[in-house]
Amino acid sequence: MLDTVLFRRIRAAACRFAGANEGNIAILFGIAVIPIISFVGAAVDYTRANSARSSMQAALDSTALMLAKDLTEGTIQTSQISEKADAYFKALYTNNEAKSLSINATYTQNAGNGSTIQVNGSGNIETGFMRVVGFPTMDFQTSSTSAWGNVRMRVALALDVTGSMDYDGKMTAMKPAAKALIDQIAALAKNPGDVYISLIPFAKDVNVGASNYNESWINWTDWEKVNGTCSNNNYTTKSSCEASTYRTWTPRNHNTWNGCVTDRNRDPDYATKNTTPTSDPSTKFYAEQYNACPAQLMPLSYDFTALKAKVDSLVPNGGTNQPIGIAWGWQSLTEGVPLNAPPEDTNYTYRKVLIVMSDGLNTQSRWSDEGNGQTQYNGAIDARQKIQCDNIKAQGIVIYTMHVNTNGDPTSAILKYCASGTDRFSTVTSSSEIAAAFTAIGTSLSKLRVYR
Repeated sequence: MLDTVLFRRIRAAACRFAGANEGNIAILFGIAVIPIISFVGAAVDYTRANSARSSMQAALDSTALMLAKDLTEGTIQTSQISEKADAYFKALYTNNEAKSLSINATYTQNAGNGSTIQVNGSGNIETGFMRVVGFPTMDFQTSSTSAWGNVRMRVALALDVTGSMDYDGKMTAMKPAAKALIDQIAALAKNPGDVYISLIPFAKDVNVGASNYNESWINWTDWEKVNGTCSNNNYTTKSSCEASTYRTWTPRNHNTWNGCVTDRNRDPDYATKNTTPTSDPSTKFYAEQYNACPAQLMPLSYDFTALKAKVDSLVPNGGTNQPIGIAWGWQSLTEGVPLNAPPEDTNYTYRKVLIVMSDGLNTQSRWSDEGNGQTQYNGAIDARQKIQCDNIKAQGIVIYTMHVNTNGDPTSAILKYCASGTDRFSTVTSSSEIAAAFTAIGTSLSKLRVYR
């Protein structure tokens, strides 16, 4: 009897075991967990390797730049490149997980102009998870290249010389700062012509030089309306003279012009572009006998002494019209009339830069409905300037802007917009800060000029 009961119980337990399915999930999970852990582990190891590679890239970039600088300045010889590269890299690379690090530097004196240095690096990390599936290490490699000597720079320096620059010591501080910037940029040149600089003083107008009065790109229409004599001396404009019966208006000789030009035609092709003037009067530059005509601009030159002398001649006067300074800075970088930038040598790469310094907001232009010299109406000048800056940047020209704001005005939104990035816009609130701001621009230009 006891044997029979025991047998029945054993048989029932065996049946329950055979029919049970509660443990299937655990078994399946146990089978699946191995590849899951492998994938997660691979991602962790890959992230560590990528971090080590990113750190290496940053260190190689800096190493290549410093080697290029050393070779440019002649502080090391070509035989020292490998040793110096290794020293720079070891000082810069801070990732502690990387093993088996190796770098090499290759210097190439290019045919024609310029030199190149390439720094290659490699290493690996010891894996934590991938070793389980047979990969005890994970390799990485990267490289960095610097080129110099085949890059030439052309810089247009557009400086606000309006009446407000006479306050708070701004003009007094700006002159030595601008001259120091010219010296800083000039130092980038190894040979004559490597670096050109133009200087564009601007107020409401720009002075292109009275000696250009015979040039075909000048439009005299507006100038002749108010510069002349009436057969009845009581009338001082062409319209009032000719409105009077039997009166004749005689324009003055163009050689009495003071050299100032104002904004071009409002047509977007001329107001916001550097379109070459033709025989069409609307494409030309409008002469004006502006009574606050600034010092004459200086086209691209590598006579840096003359450029600094021009800075010394600047006198503050007139209202603010940033687009006119920007327009002629752009023209100075453009081949052909009116300023005839020197032809570019195809053996070189050219970096073109426009630097705009202004101490205020736009208040005046050629058209009285845009501003009265104290106030801009409906943002009309800024709107044109925004399109103008877009067109300049579309040509690959880098724009730096500086707002000298000693009066607590709102930060110039249009100057900030015109800059080629937030790092190329600066605002200073004291005249004493102008020098440092110009120096920062010069330092940035040195990287743009020498390195790739």
